[in-house]
Amino acid sequence: MIPYLRAVSSDLRGLARLAVEGTVGVTDLVEAMHQGIQHPLTGGKARHAVGGRGLSGLVYGAIRALTRTVGLGVEAALAPLSPPEGELDPSPQREALRAVLNGVLGDHLAATGNPLATPMSLHHDGQPLVLATTALAAAILRPGVRVLVLIHGLCHNERQWGLSGPDHGAALARDLGCTTLYLRYNTGLHISTNGKALADLLETLLAQWPEPVERLDILAHSMGGLVARSACHQAQAAGQAWPASLRHLIFLGTPHHGSPLERWGHWLQRGLEASPFASPLARLGKVRSAGITDLRYGNLLEEDWQGLDPHADGKDLRRSVPLPEGVRCCAVAGTTGEQADSWKGHLWGDGLVPLDSALGRHPEPQRCLAFPEGQTWIGQGLGHLELLNRPEVYEQLRRWLQTAESGPAWDAGGR
Repeated sequence: MIPYLRAVSSDLRGLARLAVEGTVGVTDLVEAMHQGIQHPLTGGKARHAVGGRGLSGLVYGAIRALTRTVGLGVEAALAPLSPPEGELDPSPQREALRAVLNGVLGDHLAATGNPLATPMSLHHDGQPLVLATTALAAAILRPGVRVLVLIHGLCHNERQWGLSGPDHGAALARDLGCTTLYLRYNTGLHISTNGKALADLLETLLAQWPEPVERLDILAHSMGGLVARSACHQAQAAGQAWPASLRHLIFLGTPHHGSPLERWGHWLQRGLEASPFASPLARLGKVRSAGITDLRYGNLLEEDWQGLDPHADGKDLRRSVPLPEGVRCCAVAGTTGEQADSWKGHLWGDGLVPLDSALGRHPEPQRCLAFPEGQTWIGQGLGHLELLNRPEVYEQLRRWLQTAESGPAWDAGGR
């Protein structure tokens, strides 16, 4: 009962902090709209003499102060019950909610030290791993020389792989004899931030693995594929050792060139900003995380966003990052259309990621990802989440991964 109470306490502390920040934010929004209605010609920038913002300003200020005071009291009362790191209740419902919050607000949660922020970790058989040789040998029954790492997408966690059907990771471990590990990470952080953390994590993993790793494969869904590409690029630039063991990098519905949903959301926000009455509502659009804004075009590197306003108008200025050399890269794309070449298939793809984005195609030749023939596959009638458990997807993954059982790494062409 005590561990359960501690987990609930940690969640309540995090939610209380979010509630305080949300209440203060809504108060700011309402005050801004109030000012905009009172002073439409000045865009709500006029101020009264009393307190600089008039009587209404004093009222709004009092609401903010009271909210913060109550929030501090709640946190102080719950702090003694907070659990040590790694001892939280691992119930699926709790972790699913936490994953969604991290996807939407993860950068804010991390920046403010909120206990709901998710640290990056690797899991096996539902348990987080300590990356030390003795701990890995104790946690994994037979740590093999072939390791497969699965990476989830936005607003998910490692449980997504077996949530709605068969788990590709478990099936591949059974059929190919690999040791399967699952990554959990804060999807609201910049993709480049998660890429750097993943590169460092894999470097530690292979250095501490109980057996010399002969082959490392990565299977990544959606945003996870961008994180994996970022990790490969940063690891090679830093001279890390683990990319030399990487044989396959397989993408499931990865938006290599961004998602139209984020672009549409950005333009909706810009439209609201153009109205003096609705412009305060545009603040709601700016709440979305750095991870989500990176999906506008598919930013992979720090220089793609550093020093830029993610909510301002802007062109696709990201640096072109080719597929990693020496790795057999494969892409699975889904389409809700009955035929892959239909307008519906190209425009909507799997419902979230257009076909061209998932296959790395781009009108600018330097941005195209050169997946060789035979290393792309299109699933007809498959939605974005169905890529995680459909048997026809698994059969294609198995065919790709059962090749090159040993020997040197594949070259960039996958031959």
